[in-house]
Amino acid sequence: MTAPRPRLADVAERAGVSMKTVSNVINDYPHISAATRSRVETAIDALGYRPNLSARNLARGRAGMIALVVPQLDMPYFASLARHVIDAAHGAGSVVLIEQTGGDLQAERQLVAGEFARRVDGIILNPLAVGAEEIARRTDQTPLVLLGERTLDGVAPHVGIDNHAAAAIAAEHLIERGCTRLGMIGASPPLRQNVRYLGFRQAVRAAGLDLDQHLLRPTAGVRGIDGERAVEEMIDTGKPLPDGLFCATDWLALGAIRALHRHRIAVPQDVAVIGFDDIPYGEASTPSLSTIATDREQIARRAVALLNAPDKAAAEEVTIDFELIVRESTAR
Repeated sequence: MTAPRPRLADVAERAGVSMKTVSNVINDYPHISAATRSRVETAIDALGYRPNLSARNLARGRAGMIALVVPQLDMPYFASLARHVIDAAHGAGSVVLIEQTGGDLQAERQLVAGEFARRVDGIILNPLAVGAEEIARRTDQTPLVLLGERTLDGVAPHVGIDNHAAAAIAAEHLIERGCTRLGMIGASPPLRQNVRYLGFRQAVRAAGLDLDQHLLRPTAGVRGIDGERAVEEMIDTGKPLPDGLFCATDWLALGAIRALHRHRIAVPQDVAVIGFDDIPYGEASTPSLSTIATDREQIARRAVALLNAPDKAAAEEVTIDFELIVRESTAR
């Protein structure tokens, strides 16, 4: 027979305190002496006590569940992000309901309106289609935190990197490597609203270089096949190719490299390629992929924290660190 599961009362008895004090320690309430906190934590460790999260959430009037809404879970960036959101949510006593929208406007509208199969305490959303005005008009009171490139005019708290600055650094890196004819794939229209394109363009112009519109290729998606097609379209025109190529995602960059290799165009000797996101496959590709790395763990942690403090969040803009990772694809 297995031993009975330790109860709150068992911890209180072992620590010599009331059950209320144990509850206060578990919930990290202030105004508890260090000595008392230490006794309770020692008792918890000794007994192997684990709080009943369902009961705790019920007492707080919470569902104990948050929703993570992403365009595609099979994209490496979002799969990695989901893992970190799950870890951060577990640390806050919640589980995660994951929904994917495929970037569909109606799907995003429904989820922004709080239409979930289960009750949730908060929503973390990476929107592609829904606009700022619709989010501002939402009547659902569930706390909402936005992720991704679009800040949507401060209608809700947003966690992300400075995409403009990150794209500029990617372009500057190509220029420092001796590239003088730069191109970009994944610069989705309208270009005046594409933050990564605007950062890329600023760096190119600041270096006194021309920007050939032929070398700016929008893509239908951000998968490898989309990057491959964009480079094939460049090659098919018969016009000169870029000697430095910035890709809006790593997945696009890996597809671009495949297309270049198939046409016997060497990377990085003929075309230096840099991506964005630092997905795991980029480190193992041939050549390994230079990229802009985003701190997904920090993004997840800050987003979950904002959900748990909605009154303080307002429309806060939280900027997360990024890093230029130089690998073989730009080592000219």
